[in-house]
Amino acid sequence: MEIYSIGFTQKTAEQFFGILKEAGIRRLMDVRLNNSSQLAGFSKRDDLAYFLREIVGASYVHESLLAPSQEMLDSYKKQRGSWDDYSRVFTDLIRARQIERHLDRESFRIPTVLLCSEATAECCHRRLVLEYLRDYWGSIEIKHL
Repeated sequence: MEIYSIGFTQKTAEQFFGILKEAGIRRLMDVRLNNSSQLAGFSKRDDLAYFLREIVGASYVHESLLAPSQEMLDSYKKQRGSWDDYSRVFTDLIRARQIERHLDRESFRIPTVLLCSEATAECCHRRLVLEYLRDYWGSIEIKHL
């Protein structure tokens, strides 16, 4: 099974929705803590749901269980914490939340992409989520778009 990830920054709307359409995405799972900021542009929650439906033919779901806490985000972004510390604390959080038990593995048979703001997955929690699920569920191929 393939599960995808994508960030919206450093992409135009045309690039972003084109990538999703090309990959055959049918469901976007928003894993951001804050998904309604005016700064989110075309990826603002309600606009994104509309664009996904109309342009890509995909559904939208916000999954806050897969988002970091505000305290974690502030420590990493505003206080310039280290990625290693952030990734360790975030992985502890999703382990404590037992995300593997709360998510339906079978629902990921629909081509699904996890969305966050980071342009690439190297230093983004969406990668950590997918790696964690792969370790629990096995047989998952992670594709970063």
